[in-house]
Amino acid sequence: MALTNADLQAIAQLIQPVKDDMQSMKNDMQSMKDDMQVLKNRTTNIELTLENQTNHNIQLLAENHLNLVDKLNAAIRVQDKSILCEVQVSGLRYRVEALEKAFSELKAQTV
Repeated sequence: MALTNADLQAIAQLIQPVKDDMQSMKNDMQSMKDDMQVLKNRTTNIELTLENQTNHNIQLLAENHLNLVDKLNAAIRVQDKSILCEVQVSGLRYRVEALEKAFSELKAQTV
């Protein structure tokens, strides 16, 4: 039982969709490889940016933050003194008002 030319053509026609699918898969694979290369390049660029710029800027911010914290601590000490003075002045005002009232009452009694 030998295959005839018609049999071979029929087999070729049956195999042709498989060949087309394989070619389509090869094209898809090449497209995926290209996309992966693009992603790899982008990842490398992101890593370099993080290493060279972002990390450096974060370090600068942290150093400046420490300076601000020191200045804030100094300002809080001054503010604490200011609040203490306000409390003392408030107390003195209360005493002066009480003395003025008592003086006015004494003055009214003597007249």
